[in-house]
Amino acid sequence: MSGGMPYGLQAMLKEGHQHMSGMEEAVFRNIEACKQLSMITKTSMGPNGMNKMVINHLEKLFVTSDASTIVNELEIQHPAARLIVLAAQAQEQEIGDATNFVLAFAGELLSNAESLLRDGLHTSEVADGYSKAAVKALQILETLIIKDSDKLDIRNKQAVAQRIRGAVSSKQYGFEDLLCPLIAQACIDVCPKNPNNFNVDNVRVIKITGSGAYNSSVVKGIVIKRDTEGTVKGVTDAKVAVFAQGVDTSSTETKGTVLIKNAEELQSYSQGEEDRMEQVIKGIADSGATVVVAGSAYGEMAMHFIEKYGMMALRLPSKFDMRRFCRATGATALVKLAAPQPDELGFAKSLALEEIGGTNVVVLQQDASQGQVSTVVLRASTDNTLDDLERAVDDGVNAYKVVPRIIAENSGLNATDVVSSLHAAHANGQQTAGLDIETGQPKDLAEDGILDLYSAKWWALKLATDAVVTVLRVDQIIMSKQAGGPKPRQGAGDDED
Repeated sequence: MSGGMPYGLQAMLKEGHQHMSGMEEAVFRNIEACKQLSMITKTSMGPNGMNKMVINHLEKLFVTSDASTIVNELEIQHPAARLIVLAAQAQEQEIGDATNFVLAFAGELLSNAESLLRDGLHTSEVADGYSKAAVKALQILETLIIKDSDKLDIRNKQAVAQRIRGAVSSKQYGFEDLLCPLIAQACIDVCPKNPNNFNVDNVRVIKITGSGAYNSSVVKGIVIKRDTEGTVKGVTDAKVAVFAQGVDTSSTETKGTVLIKNAEELQSYSQGEEDRMEQVIKGIADSGATVVVAGSAYGEMAMHFIEKYGMMALRLPSKFDMRRFCRATGATALVKLAAPQPDELGFAKSLALEEIGGTNVVVLQQDASQGQVSTVVLRASTDNTLDDLERAVDDGVNAYKVVPRIIAENSGLNATDVVSSLHAAHANGQQTAGLDIETGQPKDLAEDGILDLYSAKWWALKLATDAVVTVLRVDQIIMSKQAGGPKPRQGAGDDED
């Protein structure tokens, strides 16, 4: 019976598995992995945060201080660190801001938990303590809400710009005076009568290389970085027909042979193909459509008849752009090249070709009854600058002890002195005191309009604490042997979209 047969866990699991248990192998290893992840991102926190250079599996280069982009492109594999990443991703999806706070705060909690565990406390005691502390912290957070915040006039451009300064300046310090009014204007343009129905996806961002950030602007409508296909460059009060595929003669899936005996048969064969295409385009024109939008290329013959019937042709190869265009116009993307039904047509108040900084763009504008869309047109000299500006705009639209210490360290200040002076200011009743990174002294940031979103901090505290408690309650790690099969090719991966 003792012929070398495995027993216990080894007999239960497949050969090649890994099993780690106990305080040293499981708990402290999990804490260390999460701390390392936090160390990567926390130096990017705040206006003076450092950039990270990340090259993903597709060999695409990212130079950014945005924590959400960093953790997504790093492809974290450690199971405990993945829990923290999932918490940060939930924060990004729920609020769109404070993802770095989730990572930094979780790392700080786990670092302090490690000291408590080495002093002899049990993991369940630390986890319970963190859960109770989170409940208390959320109660205190509610008392810090600025008075009359619920009475903010959301259609007052100046008031809205002041409230989003904190989120924007954390990404692009020094550009908040430029970006905040643009973001506020774009949001106000698309805000419905019931503000609770505001959709952040109705504020789009388009990046055009060239000029400088101070030449950025807001366009009321959708801006598409493409030229029109034909000679018609603008229409008003137009009906729109959208096709998900190209507008061209159809080709059969099987090969065939056509025997032509003379020139008349050749001419009649070509004429028949032209007649069929003209019949389709004429059917689209007779439906009332004056704009044809295709997801792929236009054939030469199709373009000839589109020009003949005076219609505007536009190509949208991106399925995301086509989806937004259909939502803005109310059109249905058809998969068959045929005359659309009346309920499948969309409507465009104005669709015209314009030039911005030497780049041709098509601008779609709608009235309020059709649903508003605004586009922030960003200008900068490099693609990396444009990407950072875009993230600042996204944070603006979506608009504790560890935080001032990290920001102080990233700004080259003495963290101990900064935290001590903040403690003293708060003890003296200055609840809205924060860190002035230019002087290193406490300052009433509310007077300067530097405010933070209550919901962002509420969700960040909750998600970070929940993730930390989950990590602390893990006492065993069991990993099965990875499945066999050929290794993926270098550089292989899905399309970026």
